[in-house]
Amino acid sequence: MAKINELLENKFDKIDYSHLLENHIWIFKERMNCIISPDSDGLLCGLFMSYYFNWEIVGYYDGKVLIVKKSISCFDDDVCFLDMEICREKVKSVGHHMLLYNTNQIPNDWNKWFKNCIQPNIIRNYDGMHTFRLKYPLATIHLLLAIIGNKYDIKIPESAICPLLFTDGTFNVLFSYPENVLNWLNFFDINNKKNPLRTLFLNERLSVFRLMQAMDSFFRKRDAISIVKERGDRLRISNTDGSPYNIENKNDVFYINHDAKNRIERFINILSDLTEWEYNEKNWCFSNMCLYKFTKGDFLNKKWNLTNSNYNKFIDLNPLSWAMTSGNNIEFTLEEPDNLP
Repeated sequence: MAKINELLENKFDKIDYSHLLENHIWIFKERMNCIISPDSDGLLCGLFMSYYFNWEIVGYYDGKVLIVKKSISCFDDDVCFLDMEICREKVKSVGHHMLLYNTNQIPNDWNKWFKNCIQPNIIRNYDGMHTFRLKYPLATIHLLLAIIGNKYDIKIPESAICPLLFTDGTFNVLFSYPENVLNWLNFFDINNKKNPLRTLFLNERLSVFRLMQAMDSFFRKRDAISIVKERGDRLRISNTDGSPYNIENKNDVFYINHDAKNRIERFINILSDLTEWEYNEKNWCFSNMCLYKFTKGDFLNKKWNLTNSNYNKFIDLNPLSWAMTSGNNIEFTLEEPDNLP
């Protein structure tokens, strides 16, 4: 296996923000409807886009369950998924997972499927076979900050550093894969003084000790919300077997139950206080919703090795979403028994 420094040789490209925005101008659109992943990254993305562009959070999707506001179609022009990629031509999405297995054998309709998807690994033409160790190492919120901050003046207070380092285990990744993180920060043009990521990654005022203290305080706030089998930084909407969780039904109208809603709102308010992105509860939907169930699978349970042949067989299943979670496994979602509305 090649060393990561060898893989990073000649990887000095920088994102072309102008080209990206030409193809995805909708990311700056006011009052879009978004469906988020129900974890800290999705919640931060929803909070950020709600604050700056008045987006409405109309649903939550975890790969097994989708609960979404009634009358919403995921194929509408004003609907976007945040923190996951949806493999459907007319569906807008923003995500950061490794999706492609082999750049030398790209599926015929690949560019059509992800035409409306903002995806850093696709932008850099990275794949699981050759460049898995170079995959995007941060969270979706960092991607949004870089993109939005290239056009607008986005200020990040120092108090926001903890939630932004916590999400998706970013604080662990920084010191586990520093070469790759530095390469991606340079890709996002971190040296540009208007880049909002500078507050987070080029902050010389915070010592390691002070940062540890701040992170400890953040963990304590998160843990104060946590209960048995439910961490305070996520909204759990399904069980391992795919059955709905924390979702109640009244006459075929679904809603997040009272206790789960209160817990996640407490966490959103913590994020809001630290980031200074105001939480507008009118923009967040927790009731009057529809429920859709899907089937979650992975290569390991199917006893499939990660090969070109098996990847093609998997693509033939017409997956709704997926992520290469390791060098030998892909977790994926199929539209069974329900279809995307």
